[in-house]
Amino acid sequence: MQVNPSPAAWRCGHFLFELSKTTRPLVMGILNATPDSFSDGGQFYQRDAGLKQAEKMIAAGVDIIDIGGESTRPGAEPVALQEELDRVLPVIEALKECGAALSIDTYKPETMRAALDLGVDCVNDIWALRQEGAVDVVKQSNCGVVLMHMQRDPQTMQFDPHYDNVLQDVQTFLLERCALLEEAGIASNRITIDPGFGFGKSLEHNYQLLAQFALFTEHGYPVLAGISRKSMLGKVTHKEVGDRLIPSIAAAIMAVERGAKIVRTHDVSETMDAIKIWQAMREQELTSFIMKND
Repeated sequence: MQVNPSPAAWRCGHFLFELSKTTRPLVMGILNATPDSFSDGGQFYQRDAGLKQAEKMIAAGVDIIDIGGESTRPGAEPVALQEELDRVLPVIEALKECGAALSIDTYKPETMRAALDLGVDCVNDIWALRQEGAVDVVKQSNCGVVLMHMQRDPQTMQFDPHYDNVLQDVQTFLLERCALLEEAGIASNRITIDPGFGFGKSLEHNYQLLAQFALFTEHGYPVLAGISRKSMLGKVTHKEVGDRLIPSIAAAIMAVERGAKIVRTHDVSETMDAIKIWQAMREQELTSFIMKND
């Protein structure tokens, strides 16, 4: 596979995020406007509760708020379009001047269009814009795009997932999607890739992806790590979803060490603190390297 230089910046709607070696990874906070999320049990389903959670993220310094109106946990049933719109659009409307970038977590082109019309900066799609019309919607804007790998669909993805080579297969899929988007006229500096932890992967597949995460950073696109509270952490630590804060932060920092430029998390404040420690160490490491080679 071709190795390209690391991206210098990511165009995400109204925002141009610098991605240099000296800047910290971006933090994307998860805001589930759903009653059946695997991670927070519908705590933020009601608009006011969701906005209070968003305010906490903003106070902690979140870069991007990812708003989703449909659970994509294994076995989740699809949500009707109008119901999804009713869940997410009032939240977007209330937050569009909040100062953080806003992302819509959806695979439905109609929801993408409605969210972009309200000024959303990013489309985060577990289907990697494979639904009919999704590419056309996105190319008419300047939003950032997160393309995620998923085997099959949320209803069947965890039924005995199989790969000939999970690292190669996931990279091949993502690079093919990137090429298709660029051919459609979407600039490469708008695209971020996500290997899709937990989406059609066994425990072994997930840890192979984490161990070799750096491979995904070699193709010229920022890479997002979405590991927060996932079952791959619970299966190793034997912790329930609500007790996976420390495992989530540990996994996030492992991904950052391997080149992740965006960390998607339920626990923004704690993850920001961990990244600040990583950044302070990294800055000293780079300073020592420059002095040594000056």
